[in-house]
Amino acid sequence: MEKLIVNEKYNKKKLDKFILDNLPYLSSGSFYKLLRKKDVKLNGKRINQNIELNINDEILVYTPNSLKREYNKIDIVYEDENILIINKPSNIEVTGNNSLTTKVHLNYIGSKFKPMPCHRLDRNTTGLVLYAKNQIALDILEQKFKNHEIEKHYKALVYGIPKIKSAKLEAYLFKDRKKSTVYISDTPKKGYQKIITKYSVLETYDNNTSLLDVEIETGKTHQIRAHLAHIGHPIIGDGKYGINQINKQIGFKYQQLCHYKIQFIFNTDSGILEYLNKKIFEI
Repeated sequence: MEKLIVNEKYNKKKLDKFILDNLPYLSSGSFYKLLRKKDVKLNGKRINQNIELNINDEILVYTPNSLKREYNKIDIVYEDENILIINKPSNIEVTGNNSLTTKVHLNYIGSKFKPMPCHRLDRNTTGLVLYAKNQIALDILEQKFKNHEIEKHYKALVYGIPKIKSAKLEAYLFKDRKKSTVYISDTPKKGYQKIITKYSVLETYDNNTSLLDVEIETGKTHQIRAHLAHIGHPIIGDGKYGINQINKQIGFKYQQLCHYKIQFIFNTDSGILEYLNKKIFEI
């Protein structure tokens, strides 16, 4: 059972909006099923309609524990008193409503400090996400990322076979916030920021695809996806920067990009996290 009190934000709003925002493990369908079964109480009375709420209304929702367990499930790769590393699946944001961080926080409800992500991955990029479990660790790790003292390696399945097997690419990226996309230029332009992307070919395949190890020295939005597409090797399954005909032919729904390895290479003071120096975590 979940007990919720309506705050000012949801005054005069519908019940479904309030419930789905506050119980992210419930889908719209599962909420209406609970409503039909009268498994929702408003101020002590069972209801079966999506009614308008008032501030300070008390809502009781009788939710199956199986729904909560399934939603809260996270794939923990490593954990200690300071950090948490999770293997993120596709089709979920790192932050925001109904995000990976939402799930993490539901698993640490009793904690004084809920784990916070130290970096981001695109919604459909899979792999390792590093969380800090206290403010000291968060401050250190954010500084380490700024200082390039944490290496992030990705595996990308791309179209084509690069002629140069290992390269350090430099270009310039512009983020169009209105269109939620980025553009790449080989030369400096107003509003464009410099990006550096390194890759090495790990394997090549008979269907004219290659598996690359990719490392970025600058972490800009969609950098890997857009930069690889710019040099003629888009990531397989990428609906934004890829080739739709190739994606359909090979049959991947999401971009085949995975953050598979994180390495700590501290060369400045790392305080309580010194024990992480030289450690590598890999999936």
